[in-house]
Amino acid sequence: MSDESPDGDIDDQLIVSQVVSGQKDLFRLLVRRHERAVYGMGLSFFRNAEDASDFTQDVFLKVYRSLSHFEGRSRFSTWLYKIAYNTAVNGVTRKKEYRSLAEEEWPDVLASDGETPERLLLRKAAGEAVQEALQDLPERYRVCVDMFFFYDRSYQEIEVITGFPVNTIKSHVFRAKKLLREKLEGIG
Repeated sequence: MSDESPDGDIDDQLIVSQVVSGQKDLFRLLVRRHERAVYGMGLSFFRNAEDASDFTQDVFLKVYRSLSHFEGRSRFSTWLYKIAYNTAVNGVTRKKEYRSLAEEEWPDVLASDGETPERLLLRKAAGEAVQEALQDLPERYRVCVDMFFFYDRSYQEIEVITGFPVNTIKSHVFRAKKLLREKLEGIG
């Protein structure tokens, strides 16, 4: 069962309580259920399978060590995602992450579409401008934009993950979009 269904949440919470009460081998069920999502987040941050795999192991180690602190006030997957997000943010610098995306990944994707060298350079420059503009956002705006647009989290889940109230999150996303628009208007 998926962790998105009410039954999955109940199963997750039941598994957590059983692991905490001594049935440590059941933790593998939580790993099996959620490792794909955590690995996907690792890929989006680190951009390679080896680092994403290391990240996934690190996150589940942290979750295992912290499992007794899970209080069940939010879904287990949201609690797990918060740990994963904080681990990723602490494990990689933004500059390295965005430089990796702009310099390595985009040209390969564009080259496969038969683009001309000029168009490749223009797109690369545009991508770098967007990444630079994102880097220039205040951290609180960038976190909200990342979670909302890149990790497809609801405002309520972002509230649990970041601790910001929902209205603040909405305001941060709105202001971030406005700042990005203003910064990028002069380009192109």
